[in-house]
Amino acid sequence: MTGGSGARLVGAPGFLSVISASRGAFLGLALFSGLINVLYLTGSFYMLQVYDRVIPSRSVPTLIALSLLAATLFAGQAALDYFRSRVLLQMARSLDERLSPAVFRIVGQMSLTGNGSANGLQPMRDLDQVRSFLSGGGPLGLIDLPWMPFYLGICFLFHPLIGIAALMGAIMLITITICAEVFTRKPIAEVARHAAVRNGLAETSRRNAEVVAALGMGRRVGDLWEQANQKHLDAQDRASGVASGLSGLSKAARAALQSGVLGLGAYLVINNEASGGVIIASSIMTSRALAPVELLISQWKAFGAARQGWRRLRDLFATFPETADPMPLDKPCRTFAAEGLMVTTPGGARVAVNNVSFELKAGSALGVIGPSAAGKSSLARALVGIWRPQRGAVRLDGAMLGQWSREELGRHIGYLAQDVELFGGTIASNIARFDPHPEPEAVMRAARQAGVHEMIVNFPQGYDTRLGEGGVTLSGGQRQRIALARALYGDPFLVVLDEPNSSLDVEGEQALTQAILNVRQRGGVAVVMAHRPSALASVDLVLAMANGEAKGFGPRDEVLRKVLRPVATALQPPAVATGT
Repeated sequence: MTGGSGARLVGAPGFLSVISASRGAFLGLALFSGLINVLYLTGSFYMLQVYDRVIPSRSVPTLIALSLLAATLFAGQAALDYFRSRVLLQMARSLDERLSPAVFRIVGQMSLTGNGSANGLQPMRDLDQVRSFLSGGGPLGLIDLPWMPFYLGICFLFHPLIGIAALMGAIMLITITICAEVFTRKPIAEVARHAAVRNGLAETSRRNAEVVAALGMGRRVGDLWEQANQKHLDAQDRASGVASGLSGLSKAARAALQSGVLGLGAYLVINNEASGGVIIASSIMTSRALAPVELLISQWKAFGAARQGWRRLRDLFATFPETADPMPLDKPCRTFAAEGLMVTTPGGARVAVNNVSFELKAGSALGVIGPSAAGKSSLARALVGIWRPQRGAVRLDGAMLGQWSREELGRHIGYLAQDVELFGGTIASNIARFDPHPEPEAVMRAARQAGVHEMIVNFPQGYDTRLGEGGVTLSGGQRQRIALARALYGDPFLVVLDEPNSSLDVEGEQALTQAILNVRQRGGVAVVMAHRPSALASVDLVLAMANGEAKGFGPRDEVLRKVLRPVATALQPPAVATGT
């Protein structure tokens, strides 16, 4: 099944619409760049006026007036350069905000289709690379490059006072560099910290893609990720804002220094301390002409990486288009059926389930047994809609799973994966599937059904106990029982448990048996992929599988006698009502 709704971006046309939405910003950049490059002529204009008016007239007041005018123009240049950098930053942020929810969705879908192990979080890194390039200096080099012919000129002026002025300018630029290091250290640290939180949540979601898809948690976990992403973007805004401002100041200072040296040279000429052939404009124009080229060379690696990342993102959006949510259906309450299921592993490497059919009515529980590689886990993934069957259908009350949105279907499904993963957060949040407004009674009811309520309240913080990523603060059995409570949260009609007792002790197995019984008694349907006989104590039907095919289906004791006689001997008779 395809993922639920997240961003409103659909396929390649939506991806291209992001570019179209930025056309106005590109035009604004062109306008700013034109004004800035006109102001870059201030140095040469200042030089010409000095030679045409100051030197012939020997007028120091004229020199002072021209210098004040040049200083004003340089200040305007610095302001425009800063605004241009901010426009690029906002363009980059807008791109991220438009694409990041859909990229997050694709990361989960890649894992479900078998591409996650190969590419991992590469789509997010690609988006980060594109955003970083747009918000950096690379595009400025491309925009300013056509102006290079207008700034050509070479000339040097030698004099002690000019050397002193150049030294003072160098000290000033070094000071600005030190200020950049001091003022950006904290914001950059915040960027790294928020990036680690954001990427950690994304990685956890990727590893838990089956649970997220089966339980309809995609939108809620996506909201958590978007909140972390917003904090990351805010921190990056602060760091980039400081860096952009200091960068613009350093550029303006360098240009102002060059004109200041020219003014000093003119003063020296007036006082006959230097020859009149000093041509500062050539130095200014040469420096300006080479600046875009130097910037492009320094950014070429980033440009190439951003271009490749953009191409990969475009291909991914074409491969994983987003679909609209179907019309909502009634809550299922009668039957659950599999019809001629054929399921292949992601990528179609092999057939994992072949021609499996059964129908369960409300109040029934099915135990699926078989040796390793019999197809039990693959069947579980198909029953909850994680893997789409190549042939056949899975139906709830006669409707195929694809007729529900992923989020809506998740409310009617409880799923416990064979490899249990929990998210960083409180125990209550994990049980409630990160519902932003959970009912405490529903959380505790699910915990009691899983037999884990007493264990939770014995923790110092109880249900508010925070878990590390993956639930590393808990034992394997504790994680499995909390994951069972998560599967039971909201009293879903269908509960699919894959090897639910693999890490449980005797007390945990008793709680599992009672939990399956509770599902049956409230009119739900349970499917248990069993490896140990104790997991079958509360089921009334058994499906025996081998090599991906059904070898027997029917009442539990009858199937066990015919297919797995040793298991039937080891199984304790259940004291369980069949329910309705």
